[in-house]
Parts: sequence; structure tokens; C-alpha cells
Amino acid sequence: MSVVRRLPVVKDLTLVTAGAMTANVAGYLLQLFASRWLGVAGYSSFASLLAVQMLCAVPALALQNVIAREVVRGAPAAAARTLALRCAGWVTAAALILVPLVSAVLKVSVAASAGAMCTAPLLVLLAGEQGIVQGRSRFRELATVLGGAAILRIAPALIVLACGFSPAPALWAGAAGTALAVAAARWIADGTVADRGRTTGETRTFDGDADSTAAATSLIPDATDRTPTGTPPARTASAAPQGTDAWGLGVAAVFRAVQVQAALTALSAADLLVSRIVLDENDAGRYALGAIAAKIAFWLPQAVGVVLYPKMAQPQHSARAMRSALAVLVGIGAVTVAGAAVAAPLAPLFAGRDYAPIQGLLWLFALEGALLAVLQVTLLSAIAADRTAPAAITWIGLAAGVAVMLTCAHSVLSLITIATVTAAVTTLVITGVALRTARAAGESPSRVPDLGTSGT
Repeated sequence: MSVVRRLPVVKDLTLVTAGAMTANVAGYLLQLFASRWLGVAGYSSFASLLAVQMLCAVPALALQNVIAREVVRGAPAAAARTLALRCAGWVTAAALILVPLVSAVLKVSVAASAGAMCTAPLLVLLAGEQGIVQGRSRFRELATVLGGAAILRIAPALIVLACGFSPAPALWAGAAGTALAVAAARWIADGTVADRGRTTGETRTFDGDADSTAAATSLIPDATDRTPTGTPPARTASAAPQGTDAWGLGVAAVFRAVQVQAALTALSAADLLVSRIVLDENDAGRYALGAIAAKIAFWLPQAVGVVLYPKMAQPQHSARAMRSALAVLVGIGAVTVAGAAVAAPLAPLFAGRDYAPIQGLLWLFALEGALLAVLQVTLLSAIAADRTAPAAITWIGLAAGVAVMLTCAHSVLSLITIATVTAAVTTLVITGVALRTARAAGESPSRVPDLGTSGT
């Protein structure tokens, strides 16, 4: 890869990493301050509700990937937003059913459960706007949305907690901030349409050669964003039926992606939920704090998948993109695990002496998160190719891991050890299968247009 082609990718990675880091730092601050202000027992319920909220927002993660994939191929923003509204409706219905169930299982108030659940459909709408911006490869704007939306979501919750309120008001304040973030994200996404209309010849996200420029121009919708200026050979505007499904933007496409994304999300959150069952209140609170290290290692390299996602959607380049992503993730993961081990003595200083017993285990939490980061990119490549088979392996690994946790985990150490081994075995199996599948797909004729060697 030439220096000219590499620099835009590095720039995009830097921008998205900055936005994602802003979002992650805001989330970690919420977790850290909540652990101190709510106490061990109060923080345990708060962290568990946040984990359930993440599970209910799985359709949001899948929706963003589906919309980004289809916007790259020419789908208009209007169709993407219609799909986002439909998915938000489904999530709202599910959240209403889950409110009393979550309240009973986690032994929290109905008000707190409802505050966590009502954020889920808003996250779906937010993901729809992020998918539009990502599909247009406007990574500067995407970084702004990622960081800004997190601040708007978390700042109100932090203020409420700082005033001495319980988890329920804080969760409702976070929901209000999320609604504001959706409005801001839509404004930014609409701005990318107007900006592209003024600079129709711009192809910063594709390779700079003439062939790639022609391919990019033919696939990007015009400034009105009502009809595409062109479509890839696999889906022509004249032959496709009307409606969102004409662009691969039907609910069925999201359900297929949800199947993959849900497996990853469930695996990443299972140990935290199980901790409320197999550990006492204090140890469950300590485990929740240790899980912050896993979340840091998990989300720190997410920009790699975001920027390389368009490349993974091209069978002829998918295997190379996966190998590049895996190499970067392994390096980042190693640094993160080492950093967790070195910084472990600082944990009680920030969170309080009650959490001192877990400081020697933070590197193990970080290792679990690093393994899940590798699994995330591997499953992301499956969504890019519209494959769902890898999800079955993840569900099998999850079922086996949870069964062992429930029967054998009786301490923080045993629980995180089982969770890490489960993540390691599942990741190794799925990565091997995904690499072989990507190589096989690259050797077969593809109707997906080649958007260039930069991957964006």
C-alpha cells in the first residue's frame, strides 16, 4: 500500500478513535463516579441496568452496520431513516414487556428499570444517523457524532448522581440526553448531504485514481438524497422493487445482523449479569468495577472495524482487511492488558478502598475485553458479507460458558477466569472459520463493485 493511499486511512482511524475515545471516557467516568457515589450495593444494580440497556440496544448496533453497508451501495437517507423508525418501534414494544421482568430479576425498582429501557429505542434512532454518516465515509462528522452524543447522554446522568439522587432519576436523565443527541446527530447527517452536494467531485473516502473516482461517483446519491445517481451491478434501480427492501434496508436484513450482533453483546455482558446471581452484593459490585477494564479493552480499538468495514464488504479484499484488523487488534490488546496490570494499584484510589481486592485481577478483565474486541471485528466482517453462520458458534460458546459460570463460579476470580476462557475459545474458533470463508469468497467472482484499495 502506498503512502498516499495509507494516509487517508490513518487519518480516518485517528478521527474515529478520537470520537470513540471521547465516548468511552465519558462512559467510564459515569461508571467510576457512580461506583463512588452510589456505594458498592447501589452501583451493582446501576451497572446491571446499564448492561441490560446495552442488550436491548443490540438492534441499534446491527442497524448501523446494515444502513452503512447499503448507503455505500447507493441507498438514500430517507429509506434508511424509515427503517430506523420501524426498528425503534419494535424495540419500544420489547422494552415495555421487559420492564417488569428486569425489575423482578435484578431486584430493582420499576422506575429504574423503565429509565434504562426507554433509552433503547432512542439508541436505535441514533444508530440510524450514525450509519448514514458512516456509509458516506464522512469520518470527521462520524467522530463528532460519536463523541458529542456520548457527552449529551452521560452529562445529565452525572449531574443527577452528583446531586445525590438514586439510579432511577439518573437513568431517566440519561434518556433525555439521548433524545437530544438523536436530534443533533440528524442535523449533522443532513449537513453531510448539503456538503456533498457542493462538492460532488470529492472522493476523499475512495482511492484517488480515476477508476475508483468513477466507481465512487456512480454509487453516491445526489444532493437531494431522493434517488441514487447510480447503483452497483448487483442491484439496479429499474429492476429493484419500490420500498426500503429495494436497497437491502428491510427489517429482515436488520434481523440477520441482529442475530450476529446479539451473540457478541450477550457474550460480552453475560458474566456481569451472572455476577448478580452467583456472587454476594459486595463482590458483585467489585466485579462490576473490574468489568470497566474489560470494556476499555473491548471498545478502545472499535475505530478499526468502523473504518475497515467498507473493505470487509468487498469479497475481493475482505481477507486482507481482516488480517490487517486482527494484527492491529492484537497489538492494541497487548498494550491494554499490560497497561491494566501496571495501573492496577490506582484503582482503589479512584473508586475507593472497598474495591482493593480486585486490583490484582484487572489485567484478566482487560484480557477478556481484548479477546472480545477481536471477536467483534470478526463478526463485523460477517455482517458486511451478510453472513449469519458465525453467530451460531458464538451462541454455543455463550451457552457453555454461562453453564459453567452458574455451576462453578463462586468468587470474582473464578468468574472472570471462566469468562476469559470462554471468550478465548470462541474467538479462536470463529476467527479461523471467518478467515477461511473470506479467502474462499475472494477467490470467487463477485458482483460487488471494487471501491478501491484504501477500503473507504
